[in-house]
Amino acid sequence: MIVKTRAVVLREIKYRDQSKICTLFTSEFGKLAAILKGGRNPKSRLSGKFSAGNVLDIVLYKKNGRDIQLISDGSLLFSPLSAEPDMERFATMYRIIDLISQALEGEEKNLPLFSILSGVLEILYSTEKRFELLFAWFLLRMISTLGFEPSLDRCVYSGEPLSAAAETMMLRELSFVMNPGGVALPAAALRQISQQHSITMPAYRLLSELSSAPLSALDEIDAGEAETEFLCKLLQEYCRQHLDHAPRNRNLAVVAQMLSK
Repeated sequence: MIVKTRAVVLREIKYRDQSKICTLFTSEFGKLAAILKGGRNPKSRLSGKFSAGNVLDIVLYKKNGRDIQLISDGSLLFSPLSAEPDMERFATMYRIIDLISQALEGEEKNLPLFSILSGVLEILYSTEKRFELLFAWFLLRMISTLGFEPSLDRCVYSGEPLSAAAETMMLRELSFVMNPGGVALPAAALRQISQQHSITMPAYRLLSELSSAPLSALDEIDAGEAETEFLCKLLQEYCRQHLDHAPRNRNLAVVAQMLSK
C-alpha cells in the first residue's frame, strides 16, 4: 500500500553498501523503521534528505506486519542545515529527538506529540537564540502530552492555590515534587518522602508562564538565563523519571561533547 505522511527522522544507520535504515516519527503511523535504498549514493535525488532531525513529507510502501517499510519519495520541509551552523542548535536538536525516540512505542499514532515536535523543530531551525527556553517549553509540553502533566497552579499535596499562598507567606521558594508530579508548598512537602527539588519563585513563575504560553509567544517571555537553565535540568529529570526507558548514554555523551567545544 502506498501512503503519504509527514515525518521526522529520529535516527539513521548504514545498511549494506549505499542504503540506510531510518527510524521515523510520522504523523499518521507513529514511530517506524524504513529503508531508503541507495540513500547514501551521492547521485540519488534523496541523498541527504533523510538525515537526523529533518522534517519531510514522505511516500512509503507500507505493509502491515512488516518490520521495515520502504521509502519511495520525500520532500524536505525543515532541516538544521538550513540555518547558520550552530553547535548549540544541533545539541538541542539531538536532545529533543533522543527524548522523543525514548518516549515512543512502536506504530502508535500520536498526532498532538508530532505537532509539538515538528513545530519546535521549525522554530529551532529558524531562530538564532533562546534555544534553552525553547527546549524547556518542549520538555513541559512533551511530558504533559504523554499524560504526566505536573500540577503547577495548586499545591500537589494540599490543593492550596500556589501563587496566592506564596504571596501571603512571602515565600522565596517552593518545592517541585517528582512523584506525584507538581509543585508543593514547603510546609506540605516537608511531611512527604517523595523526591523533590527546591524551586525559586522566579523559576516557578517562568515554569507557569511556559505552561500556558503558545509556541508562537516564546519571544515575548522575559526569562532569566539561570532560571531557564535550572528548568531545563529539572524538566529533563522529570521526563526521565516518567518515561519507560532510561536515556541512551551514547547520545547524551555526544551532546555534552558538542556543547563543550
